[in-house]
Amino acid sequence: MSIYEDNIRKYDAEALTLAKTLKRLSVLRVLVFVVSAILIFILANERLLTPLLIAAPLCLFGFGLLIKRYYRIAYLKRHATFLKEINGQEVARQESRLTGFPGGQSYCKRDHAYTSDLDVFGSHSLFQLINRATTESGSMCLAEWLAAPASKEVILARQQAVKELTPKLDWRQDLQASGMHFHNPRSDYSKLLAWAEKSPHLLPHSTTCLLACTLLAVLSSVAAVTYLAHVYEANSWLYLLPLLAVLGVNNLILRKVKPVAEELLEYMHDNVKVLGGYEALIHKIASEKFQSPMLQQLQAVLSRDGYATAGEINRLRKILEVFEHRGVKGKPIGGNQLYPLLNNFWLLDIYCIILTEKWKARNRPYLQSWLTAVSEFEALSSIAGFSHANPSFTFPEITDAPYVIRFKQLGHPLLRQQSRVCNDFQLDGRGSIAMVTGSNMAGKSTFLRTVGANLVLALMGAPCCAASGQVSNMKVFSSMRTQDNLEEGVSSFYAELRRIEQLLRLIESGEAVLFLLDEMFKGTNSKDRHRGGFSLIRQLKELNAFGIISTHDLELAILAGRHHLVSNYSFNSAIQEGEMHFNYALTPELCKDFNASELMKRSGIRILSHLEESM
Repeated sequence: MSIYEDNIRKYDAEALTLAKTLKRLSVLRVLVFVVSAILIFILANERLLTPLLIAAPLCLFGFGLLIKRYYRIAYLKRHATFLKEINGQEVARQESRLTGFPGGQSYCKRDHAYTSDLDVFGSHSLFQLINRATTESGSMCLAEWLAAPASKEVILARQQAVKELTPKLDWRQDLQASGMHFHNPRSDYSKLLAWAEKSPHLLPHSTTCLLACTLLAVLSSVAAVTYLAHVYEANSWLYLLPLLAVLGVNNLILRKVKPVAEELLEYMHDNVKVLGGYEALIHKIASEKFQSPMLQQLQAVLSRDGYATAGEINRLRKILEVFEHRGVKGKPIGGNQLYPLLNNFWLLDIYCIILTEKWKARNRPYLQSWLTAVSEFEALSSIAGFSHANPSFTFPEITDAPYVIRFKQLGHPLLRQQSRVCNDFQLDGRGSIAMVTGSNMAGKSTFLRTVGANLVLALMGAPCCAASGQVSNMKVFSSMRTQDNLEEGVSSFYAELRRIEQLLRLIESGEAVLFLLDEMFKGTNSKDRHRGGFSLIRQLKELNAFGIISTHDLELAILAGRHHLVSNYSFNSAIQEGEMHFNYALTPELCKDFNASELMKRSGIRILSHLEESM
């Protein structure tokens, strides 16, 4: 039984206990309200002023404490439910059930060097396996790390940070659950940053604006009270005129600032909840002690220059929560109709705008670094969660020697441990090219993805699905899943040619690259495919390229091996008692069997023994 399943039972029991407590508090809350109302009514009816002045505040205070206790228990119940959900997700990942997790498809760029081919994003992807971030920026940070190799110094720093975070299971899950309280799928991180960069509207005149608004608020309040005091008199309309006059002036001012107010809400109303998430995450990060330099540096960013970062974000969130009641384009959020009335009297829009602009002026230099620090913490915590869930995975050594890949017991991280077959593999030295031959479904393409996916993990600072590893810092480039593009009128063959052209330019630039080519030139005839494949291999060898090629073309593999252009490897299958068997074991030799004819027979095709006899 895994620790995650134990946690599911623990948090399920905790949530049930809290639910019972919450139910009792609900009943007690109603009871206290009714008793308090009856007591206050009786004392007021009996005109017992002194007891009333004592009882009323006490009743209100007690009811307030009860409400506070209720919301606290409700929070804890949600937190326990989130923790149960988190552990359920860990079990699903261990069983390779990734369907319900966000795939990060928006981060997958069609012309990227490898993300489409290596299942980095999308359905059943590395992103789904690793991502445990609750903020949009945290997911973006992790996606960026998956999409580009880091420098050796950064990789080593991330490895050290992940190793420290890996055993902190309770803290990491508590961090994730804290962010889940405020998760908003409609959040727009770019709008939050864009708002921070916009120039202020009222701040340069804030003193004048606040004095004028205070004066008008006082005048409108006095005029309203005066009118209400004389509302039943015959000449009450005389007292209504000053009120209408002040409200008219207020309305003109509010119309003037209306575009500013609506622009602020347009940028921020979907991010109010997100700010609460950042605040909760910062509290958790600030309360923990860390040893690795990277974690300490990120933590220090959140308390720079004596700023209490969580407190600053809390101030902005509180202002915006009030401002949200104004509504977006005249439609109140949450149905609050009181704000427009109070706004007409007290010019709340102007106060909120000035307060947000003052906050922005004070915190603009730090906001980007705060959000970046939280995002990197979430990315590191995600990798640590991935590491904890896969204790057999190891952190590879990042060697200074160029063009090195050495793995012991290398497997694909997206396959279940029970069905995963691991192989030793190494490729050393510039100009080394491995060619993998094999029968259909024997595992050639999966092996290329295995090497590529693990190199992506290694170069982002994550552990690899291997017993040990040693890799150079290099770029990965693949051409495996080229497809037709009807919109651009591009065939799969031409799409592959574009990928090959992109690869050749990258190699000629002098950058260290591992290339992965699967079944070259699939979209053309066999003669051109054979000639083009051999020509490309020879050209790659002349460029001292470094990579792996898979093919069904045994003659091509023999020819390339004979000219010492490649080192041959293979996956083989066997037919035993009429059944096809694959062992997925990589062998350092040419493939000895091909099973296409047998597979076609199994599909009902009558295979001719001699093609000429049918002509």
